[in-house]
Amino acid sequence: MTAYRNCEEKTDEELVKLTLADQEWYLCLMRRYEAKLTRYIRRISGLNDQDLEDVLQDIFIKAYRNLNEFDPDLKFNSWIYRIAHNEVISRYRKLMTRPQLVDGEEGEKMLDLIEDKNDPEEKLDNKLSREKIQNILSQMDLKYREVLALKYLEEKDYKAISDIVKKPIGTVGTLINRAKKQFREIVNKQGTKF
Repeated sequence: MTAYRNCEEKTDEELVKLTLADQEWYLCLMRRYEAKLTRYIRRISGLNDQDLEDVLQDIFIKAYRNLNEFDPDLKFNSWIYRIAHNEVISRYRKLMTRPQLVDGEEGEKMLDLIEDKNDPEEKLDNKLSREKIQNILSQMDLKYREVLALKYLEEKDYKAISDIVKKPIGTVGTLINRAKKQFREIVNKQGTKF
C-alpha cells in the first residue's frame, strides 16, 4: 500500500518498471489513465456506461498482461491509447453499429476547433444545434471520427496519433484533412451553410 502515496511523483515509465517488480503499482497507472481513457472511449464509440466500463476493464487487463512487451523507449501514454484504440475497434466490429463520437458541449467544442478561422468560407455556421453535430459525426467514417477526437478533443499531436493508430505521420495529416472535408460535405449535404 505504500505505492499509492508516491504515484504522482513517478513517470509512467517508472511506474511500469515498478509494476513489473510489484503488481500493486499498476493501480497507479490505472488511476492515472482511467478518466482519460473513459473520455476517449466515449468520444469515439458512443458506448453506454456499462459497455464502456467493460471495454475499459479489457484495456487495463490487456495492458497489464502485455506490460513485459512495453518498449521503455516509447511513451506509455501512446502505448495504452493504442490498446484502447484496438479494443474500441474490436468492440465496434462486434456490434456492427455506427457509434456516436461526441455529444452536447463536446460537439460544439469540436465544431469550433475544426473550423478554419482564417478563411471565412471554411467557417461552419455557429448556430448548428447539438443534434445536427451528433448527426454529422455519426455519419462519418470511424477512422475519421477517431482522428478528429484524438487531435481536437484529446489534444494529441501528430506523432502521438501516429503511434495510436499505427499510421505514418503524413497519413495522419491526410486523415485529419479528409475528416474535415467529410464533415463539411455532410454539413453541405444537409443544407447547412458555411
